[in-house]
Amino acid sequence: MQGKHIVLGITGSIAAYKAAVLCRLLKTAGAEVKVVMTPAAKAFITPLTMATLSKNPIAVEFYNPENGDWHSHISLGEWADCLLIAPATANTIAKMATGIADNLLLTTYLSARNRVAIAPAMDCDMFAHTATQHNLDILRSRGVGIIEATEGELASGLHGKGRMAEPESIVESVAALLSEKKKSLQGRRFVVTAGATTEAIDPVRFISNRSTGKMGYALASELAERGAEVTLVSGRTALPAPQGVRRVDVLSAEEMYEAAAAAFGNADGAVMCAAVADYTPETVSPTKIKKGDGDMVIRLKRTRDIAAELGKIKGGRILVGFALESDNEERNAQAKLESKNFDFIVLNSLRDKGACFGTDTNKVTVIDKNSYEELPLMSKHEVAARIIDRIEQKLPNR
Repeated sequence: MQGKHIVLGITGSIAAYKAAVLCRLLKTAGAEVKVVMTPAAKAFITPLTMATLSKNPIAVEFYNPENGDWHSHISLGEWADCLLIAPATANTIAKMATGIADNLLLTTYLSARNRVAIAPAMDCDMFAHTATQHNLDILRSRGVGIIEATEGELASGLHGKGRMAEPESIVESVAALLSEKKKSLQGRRFVVTAGATTEAIDPVRFISNRSTGKMGYALASELAERGAEVTLVSGRTALPAPQGVRRVDVLSAEEMYEAAAAAFGNADGAVMCAAVADYTPETVSPTKIKKGDGDMVIRLKRTRDIAAELGKIKGGRILVGFALESDNEERNAQAKLESKNFDFIVLNSLRDKGACFGTDTNKVTVIDKNSYEELPLMSKHEVAARIIDRIEQKLPNR
């Protein structure tokens, strides 16, 4: 929760008194909190209490009639990493489900760009009513996190389900919600190539390179965490398959081409991160080549350029490439960007310390036809997230 921006919405429920403890716990966890109250909430807890605890002014109305100060629901929605409404009454839940925006809190909900969570609080009969459960299902289907009400003694004197969850549980639920990846790529399909290809000389020896596959596996993992269906075409590596990813193991450049081309047929895009051999032996000995007295010459031939082949047939799909260079880095990357029909290319330089093969960090420059973004040294998983962010920006809307 450290550094997270939480807009805490409070509605007109007797459970509003728990919002004071909730606000304090959020602040203790490291979050910055701004509070929006409905007019009815003021009957249960005072704005002064919440302003003191949150260390921020409280917003209730759209503007202050005494001085005209405007409370922008749009700015609040943009600022928040999470809009948490606790307690959330049956009335507010119903209005959220139907898009009614008759107070500042509801307009903030409709403007929220990130996570939204609610902690329902009401009498047990109201909570169990078909209308309330239907409204909760609607919000759940739209990605709103529902922090389940608990059973216990209610303000009405009845005993049943409808009590707002305790503040400690709510904070835990919000922290878990914020740690989840937004399923922004649900229903999308991607191909990722990773690892090193191996080109056989004989049954024992082969030509390969130093790639460990860490960057490609980080990309496949990030795509899957965002809900994409991922086919990971993997060359030689010691890494386990990322959770939720379909891995296809290959050895040679030709095998990688066949697998990548087959998966690309119904994909939305591909990220070409594998270290593919540019050359392969013209002939492969069926038996181990014995050591002789003189030198041995191995004649090599060009392998198929997988990225260029996919670039010819990509159409409206996204195609991202990687370039590992040791000199004339930018010029060489620009040439590959154009010749292989990439949407953008990720440049690695062998001269950067802490980057490239075998490390858990990377330092890259992202280049497309109109921009050039140099990223600082960061973990490969952080680099993967930045690259997938760029892919999301370029994906056509469905």
